[in-house]
Amino acid sequence: MTESGTGVEGVPPAERGSLREVATLFLKLGFIAFGGPAAHVAMMRQEVVQRRKWLSDQRFLDLFGAANLIPGPSSTELAIFLGYVRAGWPALILAGVLFIAPAMLMVLTFAWVYVHLGRFPAVGWLLYGIKPVVIAVIAQALYGLGRTAIKGPGLAVLGLAVLGLYFVGVNVIVLLFGGALLYTLLQNVRRLRSQFVGLLVLPTSIPALGGVLSATSFTGASVSLLTLFLTFLKVGAVVYGSGYVLLAFLRADFVQHLHWLTDQQLIDAVAVGQFTPGPVFTTATFLGYLFAGVPGALLATLAIFLPSFLLVPLVFPIVSRLRRSPWTSALLDGVNAAALGLMAAVALQLGKASIVDPLTVIVALVALAILLRFKPNSAWLVLGGGAVGVASRLSTG
Repeated sequence: MTESGTGVEGVPPAERGSLREVATLFLKLGFIAFGGPAAHVAMMRQEVVQRRKWLSDQRFLDLFGAANLIPGPSSTELAIFLGYVRAGWPALILAGVLFIAPAMLMVLTFAWVYVHLGRFPAVGWLLYGIKPVVIAVIAQALYGLGRTAIKGPGLAVLGLAVLGLYFVGVNVIVLLFGGALLYTLLQNVRRLRSQFVGLLVLPTSIPALGGVLSATSFTGASVSLLTLFLTFLKVGAVVYGSGYVLLAFLRADFVQHLHWLTDQQLIDAVAVGQFTPGPVFTTATFLGYLFAGVPGALLATLAIFLPSFLLVPLVFPIVSRLRRSPWTSALLDGVNAAALGLMAAVALQLGKASIVDPLTVIVALVALAILLRFKPNSAWLVLGGGAVGVASRLSTG
């Protein structure tokens, strides 16, 4: 990213703002940004384009497009971009941190309550009603993202292939990047004689590193804090698309490979992440606390968001060129389609743990219908699901 005597790239000094106004805006958004990435983006546009007139709609869309071209939580990365454009490097960090911090603290509080009260029946019935709503939210996200990402039959086949291969045990990173690479090669086969394409596929998961900085988790597993940090760092560096794609990676690493977590605990963590404002990636805070208390929560949060803070300034100068290249444009399309296949696979698996009787079927279907028809803030539906669960318990009780 370049800076010159005129200020941040493309922003004359007269249009530059203060750190205080950036901090005020993104701290406020951190407390009120319920409803997932689409809602976050809408709120940011209302604040920085319509109300404060920091930049034009076109500039805003360019930044949002850039956020979608790199791994990590797109709405958080958009906040980082907006902070940088408004007030430079310090604001880049400030905007991202303040957008994340309120959600992290709320999730940490819920994690403490979950660990200390999660086994009591009242909390269990609350989650009984919330979990089907979370499945409906994921299904709605799949529907909305699919309409944008699936641009043709080839991408549809790729997404379905990833869905099927996930269930036979193929590594999720191989599916994500391998599928995207295959699609890129097929789309650009005529250029193979003159161009070289390489793709580094990261390992399945970070190996456990003996007893280094170990702890005993709420789940009863022996946890290495270094393994925890590196695993969440890897996830933050490779997850494309919606934050819900995160679930596939979390399940592969912490449920299937490390055995630190159960499917039930994973869906509980997602439910809390959905109920609170801010990025879904704060699910890492909840899981980190389950694994290793407050140190685990802080390490997990730092690790999963750190790649975004590093990638935004690195990618910004070249992002406008990526869609102009047939190679990188096809690669991004393939990544998005594969990510949707992973989302669908995990939604099916978590649905088995959440939709367990006629009432939860009804809750999930009603929530999905409301989401598709009215597009409300999903936090209200999560609250409604919790109320249904508690009412169900009281009526049988």
